[in-house]
Amino acid sequence: MYQKYFKRGIDLFLSFCGIVVLSPLLLILAVIIKCTSKGPVLFKQKRIGKNDTHFMIYKFRTMYTDTPKDMPTHLLENPDAFITPIGHFLRKTSLDELPQLFNILKGDMAVVGPRPALWNQYDLIALRDENGSSTIRPGLTGLAQISGRDELEIPIKAKLDGQYAQKITFLEDVRILFATVFSVLCSEGVQEGKHS
Repeated sequence: MYQKYFKRGIDLFLSFCGIVVLSPLLLILAVIIKCTSKGPVLFKQKRIGKNDTHFMIYKFRTMYTDTPKDMPTHLLENPDAFITPIGHFLRKTSLDELPQLFNILKGDMAVVGPRPALWNQYDLIALRDENGSSTIRPGLTGLAQISGRDELEIPIKAKLDGQYAQKITFLEDVRILFATVFSVLCSEGVQEGKHS
C-alpha cells in the first residue's frame, strides 16, 4: 500500500521542500562552479529509469568538459586529472547530487531506490531485470548506497537492489535516509579511480 499510494506523494513533498529550502545553497554552488571552470553548471547524463526507460540525470558538474563520457568515475585511470577544483569537495560531500531533486520532482526518480544505472551498464541492468528492481523508480539513495557505494561489486549491488524492491516500506525508506546522512558525513564508500 505504501509503495502504490504514498511513496510518490512523499517524494514530491520532500523534493519540493528540498529545492525551496536549499535554493540559496544551490545558487551559491552554481556560481562557484561557473567561476572556477569552463562549461555548464549542470552535468546531464543518460541513465536507466523505471522499467528500463531512459532519462537525463542532473548533477552539478564536477569534472572538466573533456572528460570521457559515459564512464563511471571509479573506472578512470587518473580521475584527479579530470576533476575540477571544487569538484573534489562536491563529490566528497555528495552535494553534486542535489540537482537530482528536480529529477525526483519530475518523476524520473524517487528519494529512495536503486541508484540509476548508466545506459551502457548492461550487466547491472540485466541483473536488475532478473530480480525485479528495474520495475521501480531509481533513487537518490538506496540500500546499496548505505552498504558500500562504489566499493560494491555489481552482483552484490544488484542483489541489494533486488532485496529492496521485494520489501519497500516506509520504515525501511526512513532507515535508509538516516543511514545515508551518516554515510555522507563520513564519506563512506566513495571511490575515485581504478583500485587494484
